[in-house]
Amino acid sequence: MSAERPVAVLKVGGDVVSHPEALGELLRDVAALVGKGWRFAICHGGGPQASELSRRLGIATNKVGGRRVTDAATLKVMKQVLAGEVNVDLVATALAAGLDAIGLSGVSAGLVDARRRPPIVVSGGGDEPVDFGYVGDVVGIRTELLEHLWAGGYTPVINTLGVDTEAEGAAAPIFNINADTVAARIAGALRADHLFALTNVPGVLRDKDDPSTRIPRLSAREARQAIADGVIVGGMIPKIEEALDNLEHGVGAVHITGARGLLAEVEAPGSHGTALSR
Repeated sequence: MSAERPVAVLKVGGDVVSHPEALGELLRDVAALVGKGWRFAICHGGGPQASELSRRLGIATNKVGGRRVTDAATLKVMKQVLAGEVNVDLVATALAAGLDAIGLSGVSAGLVDARRRPPIVVSGGGDEPVDFGYVGDVVGIRTELLEHLWAGGYTPVINTLGVDTEAEGAAAPIFNINADTVAARIAGALRADHLFALTNVPGVLRDKDDPSTRIPRLSAREARQAIADGVIVGGMIPKIEEALDNLEHGVGAVHITGARGLLAEVEAPGSHGTALSR
Protein backbone atom coordinates (compact mmCIF):
# COMPACT_ATOMS: atom_id res chain seq x y z
CA MET A 1 0.00 0.00 0.00
CA SER A 2 1.20 3.53 -0.74
CA ALA A 3 0.19 6.84 0.78
CA GLU A 4 1.49 8.71 -2.28
CA ARG A 5 -0.16 6.51 -4.93
CA PRO A 6 -3.11 4.78 -3.26
CA VAL A 7 -4.40 1.55 -4.77
CA ALA A 8 -8.18 1.16 -4.96
CA VAL A 9 -10.58 -1.48 -6.24
CA LEU A 10 -14.05 -0.36 -7.28
CA LYS A 11 -16.86 -2.89 -7.69
CA VAL A 12 -19.70 -1.72 -9.96
CA GLY A 13 -22.90 -3.73 -10.37
CA GLY A 14 -24.83 -4.07 -13.59
CA ASP A 15 -27.59 -1.91 -12.11
CA VAL A 16 -25.20 1.07 -11.96
CA VAL A 17 -23.98 0.46 -15.52
CA SER A 18 -27.59 0.65 -16.73
CA HIS A 19 -27.87 4.24 -15.41
CA PRO A 20 -25.47 6.29 -17.58
CA GLU A 21 -25.84 9.54 -15.63
CA ALA A 22 -24.90 7.99 -12.27
CA LEU A 23 -22.17 5.90 -13.91
CA GLY A 24 -20.69 8.95 -15.63
CA GLU A 25 -20.60 10.90 -12.37
CA LEU A 26 -18.92 7.99 -10.61
CA LEU A 27 -16.26 7.58 -13.29
CA ARG A 28 -15.53 11.31 -13.37
CA ASP A 29 -14.77 11.00 -9.65
CA VAL A 30 -12.47 8.05 -10.42
CA ALA A 31 -10.74 10.09 -13.13
CA ALA A 32 -10.18 12.95 -10.68
CA LEU A 33 -8.52 10.55 -8.23
CA VAL A 34 -6.42 8.93 -10.97
CA GLY A 35 -5.29 12.44 -11.89
CA LYS A 36 -3.98 12.77 -8.33
CA GLY A 37 -1.98 9.57 -8.62
CA TRP A 38 -4.47 6.92 -7.49
CA ARG A 39 -4.42 3.55 -9.22
CA PHE A 40 -7.84 1.98 -9.76
CA ALA A 41 -8.98 -1.47 -10.81
CA ILE A 42 -12.67 -1.44 -11.71
CA CYS A 43 -14.59 -4.74 -11.45
CA HIS A 44 -18.10 -5.10 -12.78
CA GLY A 45 -20.95 -7.55 -12.76
CA GLY A 46 -23.97 -7.69 -15.03
CA GLY A 47 -26.74 -9.52 -13.22
CA PRO A 48 -29.72 -7.43 -14.45
CA GLN A 49 -28.47 -7.51 -18.05
CA ALA A 50 -27.93 -11.27 -17.88
CA SER A 51 -31.42 -11.86 -16.52
CA GLU A 52 -32.94 -9.70 -19.26
CA LEU A 53 -31.01 -11.42 -22.06
CA SER A 54 -31.94 -14.82 -20.64
CA ARG A 55 -35.59 -13.78 -20.63
CA ARG A 56 -35.43 -12.67 -24.27
CA LEU A 57 -33.75 -15.94 -25.24
CA GLY A 58 -36.24 -18.04 -23.31
CA ILE A 59 -33.59 -19.32 -20.87
CA ALA A 60 -34.85 -19.76 -17.33
CA THR A 61 -32.95 -17.91 -14.61
CA ASN A 62 -32.36 -20.23 -11.67
CA LYS A 63 -31.20 -18.83 -8.34
CA VAL A 64 -30.71 -20.63 -5.04
CA GLY A 65 -30.35 -18.50 -1.93
CA GLY A 66 -29.96 -15.45 -4.19
CA ARG A 67 -27.05 -17.06 -6.08
CA ARG A 68 -27.25 -17.72 -9.82
CA VAL A 69 -27.00 -21.33 -11.00
CA THR A 70 -24.92 -21.30 -14.19
CA ASP A 71 -25.72 -24.10 -16.63
CA ALA A 72 -24.15 -24.26 -20.12
CA ALA A 73 -26.77 -21.96 -21.67
CA THR A 74 -26.48 -19.43 -18.85
CA LEU A 75 -22.68 -19.42 -19.12
CA LYS A 76 -23.04 -18.38 -22.78
CA VAL A 77 -25.32 -15.55 -21.67
CA MET A 78 -22.80 -14.45 -19.03
CA LYS A 79 -20.00 -14.40 -21.61
CA GLN A 80 -22.08 -12.26 -23.97
CA VAL A 81 -23.16 -9.86 -21.24
CA LEU A 82 -19.99 -9.55 -19.16
CA ALA A 83 -17.36 -9.67 -21.91
CA GLY A 84 -19.65 -7.86 -24.35
CA GLU A 85 -22.38 -5.35 -23.58
CA VAL A 86 -21.56 -4.36 -20.00
CA ASN A 87 -17.78 -4.18 -20.35
CA VAL A 88 -17.97 -2.20 -23.59
CA ASP A 89 -20.55 0.25 -22.21
CA LEU A 90 -18.55 0.77 -19.02
CA VAL A 91 -15.28 1.34 -20.89
CA ALA A 92 -16.97 3.79 -23.27
CA THR A 93 -18.37 5.78 -20.33
CA ALA A 94 -14.95 5.70 -18.64
CA LEU A 95 -13.30 7.10 -21.78
CA ALA A 96 -15.84 9.94 -21.87
CA ALA A 97 -15.05 10.63 -18.21
CA GLY A 98 -11.37 11.08 -19.01
CA LEU A 99 -9.98 7.65 -18.09
CA ASP A 100 -7.64 5.68 -20.33
CA ALA A 101 -9.71 2.56 -19.67
CA ILE A 102 -8.84 -0.92 -20.91
CA GLY A 103 -11.55 -3.58 -20.99
CA LEU A 104 -10.36 -6.91 -19.61
CA SER A 105 -11.88 -10.29 -18.96
CA GLY A 106 -10.93 -12.22 -15.88
CA VAL A 107 -9.92 -14.83 -18.46
CA SER A 108 -7.34 -12.46 -20.03
CA ALA A 109 -3.83 -13.83 -19.39
CA GLY A 110 -5.31 -15.89 -16.55
CA LEU A 111 -6.04 -12.77 -14.50
CA VAL A 112 -8.69 -14.53 -12.37
CA ASP A 113 -7.58 -18.11 -11.80
CA ALA A 114 -10.50 -20.27 -10.65
CA ARG A 115 -11.68 -23.82 -10.13
CA ARG A 116 -15.19 -25.17 -10.49
CA ARG A 117 -17.10 -24.91 -7.23
CA PRO A 118 -18.08 -28.27 -5.75
CA PRO A 119 -21.69 -28.72 -4.56
CA ILE A 120 -22.13 -26.83 -1.29
CA VAL A 121 -24.83 -26.12 1.28
CA VAL A 122 -25.84 -22.45 1.16
CA SER A 123 -28.10 -20.31 3.30
CA GLY A 124 -31.58 -20.25 1.82
CA GLY A 125 -30.87 -23.35 -0.26
CA GLY A 126 -32.05 -26.09 2.09
CA ASP A 127 -30.07 -28.86 3.73
CA GLU A 128 -28.72 -30.55 0.61
CA PRO A 129 -25.57 -29.42 -1.27
CA VAL A 130 -26.32 -27.31 -4.35
CA ASP A 131 -24.46 -27.78 -7.64
CA PHE A 132 -24.09 -24.27 -9.08
CA GLY A 133 -22.80 -25.54 -12.41
CA TYR A 134 -20.18 -23.40 -14.14
CA VAL A 135 -19.50 -21.22 -11.11
CA GLY A 136 -15.91 -20.81 -10.00
CA ASP A 137 -14.02 -20.27 -6.76
CA VAL A 138 -11.05 -17.92 -7.09
CA VAL A 139 -7.68 -19.52 -6.31
CA GLY A 140 -5.37 -16.78 -7.58
CA ILE A 141 -5.11 -13.28 -9.07
CA ARG A 142 -2.38 -12.33 -11.57
CA THR A 143 -1.63 -8.92 -10.11
CA GLU A 144 1.39 -8.29 -12.36
CA LEU A 145 -0.99 -7.74 -15.29
CA LEU A 146 -2.70 -4.90 -13.39
CA GLU A 147 0.65 -3.44 -12.36
CA HIS A 148 1.76 -3.51 -16.01
CA LEU A 149 -1.34 -1.57 -17.12
CA TRP A 150 -0.96 1.00 -14.34
CA ALA A 151 2.67 1.53 -15.33
CA GLY A 152 1.41 2.46 -18.80
CA GLY A 153 -1.17 4.90 -17.42
CA TYR A 154 -4.21 2.69 -18.05
CA THR A 155 -7.18 1.86 -15.81
CA PRO A 156 -8.29 -1.78 -16.09
CA VAL A 157 -12.03 -2.49 -16.29
CA ILE A 158 -12.46 -6.16 -15.44
CA ASN A 159 -15.42 -8.45 -16.00
CA THR A 160 -15.79 -11.22 -13.46
CA LEU A 161 -15.37 -14.35 -15.52
CA GLY A 162 -12.64 -16.72 -14.34
CA VAL A 163 -10.58 -19.45 -15.96
CA ASP A 164 -8.92 -22.66 -14.84
CA THR A 165 -5.30 -22.03 -15.82
CA GLU A 166 -4.20 -25.57 -14.99
CA ALA A 167 -6.81 -27.50 -16.96
CA GLU A 168 -5.77 -29.67 -19.86
CA GLY A 169 -7.64 -29.86 -23.16
CA ALA A 170 -8.47 -27.78 -26.21
CA ALA A 171 -9.75 -24.82 -24.15
CA ALA A 172 -9.45 -23.87 -20.50
CA PRO A 173 -12.79 -24.04 -18.61
CA ILE A 174 -14.46 -20.67 -18.01
CA PHE A 175 -16.54 -19.88 -14.94
CA ASN A 176 -19.07 -17.30 -13.84
CA ILE A 177 -18.04 -15.69 -10.54
CA ASN A 178 -19.83 -13.23 -8.26
CA ALA A 179 -18.53 -9.71 -8.87
CA ASP A 180 -18.27 -8.88 -5.16
CA THR A 181 -16.09 -11.95 -4.69
CA VAL A 182 -13.75 -11.12 -7.59
CA ALA A 183 -13.39 -7.50 -6.46
CA ALA A 184 -12.62 -8.67 -2.94
CA ARG A 185 -10.03 -11.19 -4.11
CA ILE A 186 -8.33 -8.60 -6.32
CA ALA A 187 -8.27 -6.10 -3.45
CA GLY A 188 -6.78 -8.69 -1.13
CA ALA A 189 -4.14 -9.76 -3.65
CA LEU A 190 -3.13 -6.14 -4.21
CA ARG A 191 -3.32 -5.29 -0.50
CA ALA A 192 -5.34 -2.31 -1.70
CA ASP A 193 -5.70 0.83 0.37
CA HIS A 194 -9.42 0.98 -0.43
CA LEU A 195 -12.14 -1.34 -1.69
CA PHE A 196 -15.30 0.49 -2.75
CA ALA A 197 -18.27 -1.89 -2.98
CA LEU A 198 -21.18 -0.09 -4.61
CA THR A 199 -24.69 -1.14 -3.64
CA ASN A 200 -28.24 0.04 -4.31
CA VAL A 201 -28.44 1.34 -0.72
CA PRO A 202 -26.37 4.19 0.77
CA GLY A 203 -24.46 1.90 3.15
CA VAL A 204 -25.09 -0.37 6.10
CA LEU A 205 -28.44 0.55 7.65
CA ARG A 206 -29.69 -0.02 11.22
CA ASP A 207 -33.14 -0.34 9.66
CA LYS A 208 -32.87 -1.91 6.21
CA ASP A 209 -36.00 -0.04 5.08
CA ASP A 210 -34.86 3.41 6.26
CA PRO A 211 -31.90 5.04 4.44
CA SER A 212 -31.64 7.67 7.17
CA THR A 213 -30.36 4.99 9.57
CA ARG A 214 -27.03 4.61 7.73
CA ILE A 215 -24.10 3.66 9.97
CA PRO A 216 -21.14 5.88 8.92
CA ARG A 217 -18.27 3.82 10.34
CA LEU A 218 -17.77 0.34 11.75
CA SER A 219 -14.74 -1.36 13.22
CA ALA A 220 -14.38 -5.08 12.65
CA ARG A 221 -15.50 -5.74 16.23
CA GLU A 222 -18.55 -3.49 15.90
CA ALA A 223 -19.52 -5.12 12.59
CA ARG A 224 -19.42 -8.62 14.08
CA GLN A 225 -21.48 -7.44 17.03
CA ALA A 226 -24.06 -5.83 14.71
CA ILE A 227 -24.47 -9.16 12.90
CA ALA A 228 -24.84 -11.02 16.20
CA ASP A 229 -27.42 -8.48 17.42
CA GLY A 230 -29.50 -8.78 14.23
CA VAL A 231 -28.81 -5.18 13.18
CA ILE A 232 -27.13 -6.31 9.97
CA VAL A 233 -29.41 -8.77 8.18
CA GLY A 234 -30.13 -10.44 4.85
CA GLY A 235 -27.90 -9.88 1.86
CA MET A 236 -25.77 -7.36 3.74
CA ILE A 237 -24.35 -10.11 5.98
CA PRO A 238 -22.21 -11.77 3.27
CA LYS A 239 -21.00 -8.33 2.10
CA ILE A 240 -19.86 -7.51 5.64
CA GLU A 241 -18.28 -10.94 6.12
CA GLU A 242 -16.40 -10.49 2.83
CA ALA A 243 -15.29 -7.03 3.96
CA LEU A 244 -14.00 -8.35 7.29
CA ASP A 245 -12.06 -11.08 5.49
CA ASN A 246 -10.47 -8.42 3.27
CA LEU A 247 -9.44 -6.32 6.25
CA GLU A 248 -7.79 -9.36 7.78
CA HIS A 249 -5.86 -9.93 4.54
CA GLY A 250 -4.37 -6.46 4.34
CA VAL A 251 -6.96 -4.20 2.68
CA GLY A 252 -6.80 -0.81 4.36
CA ALA A 253 -10.51 0.07 4.36
CA VAL A 254 -13.72 -1.22 2.81
CA HIS A 255 -16.43 1.26 1.84
CA ILE A 256 -20.00 0.04 1.25
CA THR A 257 -21.70 2.90 -0.51
CA GLY A 258 -23.99 4.06 -3.28
CA ALA A 259 -22.94 5.17 -6.75
CA ARG A 260 -22.77 8.89 -5.98
CA GLY A 261 -20.38 10.78 -3.72
CA LEU A 262 -17.16 8.81 -4.24
CA LEU A 263 -14.89 11.86 -3.85
CA ALA A 264 -16.66 12.91 -0.67
CA GLU A 265 -16.35 9.37 0.72
CA VAL A 266 -12.61 9.40 -0.02
CA GLU A 267 -12.12 12.76 1.68
CA ALA A 268 -14.27 11.86 4.71
CA PRO A 269 -14.78 8.08 5.06
CA GLY A 270 -18.30 7.32 6.20
CA SER A 271 -19.75 10.57 4.88
CA HIS A 272 -21.54 8.91 1.94
CA GLY A 273 -21.50 5.25 2.90
CA THR A 274 -20.26 2.91 5.59
CA ALA A 275 -16.51 2.67 6.07
CA LEU A 276 -15.15 -0.49 7.70
CA SER A 277 -11.68 -0.65 9.15
CA ARG A 278 -9.63 -2.83 11.44
